[in-house]
Amino acid sequence: MSYEKPSWANEDHLAIQETAHKFFAAEMSPNMDRWRKAGIVDRSFWRKAGETGLIGASVPEEFGGIGGPMSFDAMIMLEHGRTGDSGWGVYIQNIVIHYILAYGSEKQKKNWLPKLISGEMIGAIAMTEPGAGSDLQGIRTQAVKQGNHYVLNGSKTFISNGQNADLICVVAKTDNSKAAHGISLIMLETGGAEGFRRGRNLEKLGQKAADTSELFFDDVIVPLDHLLGESEGQGFAQLMTQLPWERLLCGIYAVGACDLALRETLTYVSERKAFGRRIMDLQNTRFKLAECKTILEVTRTFIDRCIEKIDCDELDAATASMAKYWGSEMHCKVMDECLQLFGGYGYMLEYPIAHLYADARVQRIYGGTSEIMKELIARSLEVP
Repeated sequence: MSYEKPSWANEDHLAIQETAHKFFAAEMSPNMDRWRKAGIVDRSFWRKAGETGLIGASVPEEFGGIGGPMSFDAMIMLEHGRTGDSGWGVYIQNIVIHYILAYGSEKQKKNWLPKLISGEMIGAIAMTEPGAGSDLQGIRTQAVKQGNHYVLNGSKTFISNGQNADLICVVAKTDNSKAAHGISLIMLETGGAEGFRRGRNLEKLGQKAADTSELFFDDVIVPLDHLLGESEGQGFAQLMTQLPWERLLCGIYAVGACDLALRETLTYVSERKAFGRRIMDLQNTRFKLAECKTILEVTRTFIDRCIEKIDCDELDAATASMAKYWGSEMHCKVMDECLQLFGGYGYMLEYPIAHLYADARVQRIYGGTSEIMKELIARSLEVP
């Protein structure tokens, strides 16, 4: 099953796509089962991916990137989705990279970006807490200024790349007297950080290879110059500004994963027989696949439009919320329909469709739930 060239892709995008496809086939696909059992992706894979140019491709060359547009990262993410892997947290890495690129000082950029792009460092974002999810203003983790450093206290949960992370963007309160304006982003280097500890690698319904963790901060000392931005209290605005990219990434991955699901399902129904005929020849099968293909292509068209917008720095929060909401909802719908066509075999983990189905469910939750996305979209509506 071949894929059409995206409307936003040029020859450079196609070269990156080919590089990513070959690399994932050689270095990712053979290891996916082992990573699922281990609950974590090898650090050596991160280094190899960095050496191949598959991390932070949109970062300027002076900081270790290729210097391409955001759509370079989008192409890599799309190809990653087509592998069926959900463990490699490169989407989180790219988000951390762009926080630093957008708000970091020159020193911070030179110190952290080359290491993140090479895969030497693995990044994470610590937002969610046991008592605060979508409502970030309710976080309780605190960073108190003392002399030339912050003292960080609190806990986080559901943190992607949590076990592997060397650099964590911690969302913390620097002023408890303020709500959103009291939130700051503090960059924590985990190596040798006393008082920092990782909890258990959480067991999940899907995404078994992703190290998703609890994190604890007990009087952790962080230098003042690890604050992201020129002053305290900018964290909430920084998060809101960068969330469109995070939400678009969810939509891009959904398209790639659905590409794979449809291809796997077409192969299965073309080979499997029932009642003396190929399952593909049954009208119900053909109609269901027609629905899935239509859903996928409509979604792809909208996501392509969003990628064009982000390359021009024109992707607004409401449109990104639509990409995340629609992409994740259709992601789950397509996986459900495809699994059904596998019958009992679809429930067996030896078939990729079972993993794709389980991995998809969290798409409607992380990065902002579908319900939150609807609220954000609704706020953008104007009465004629």
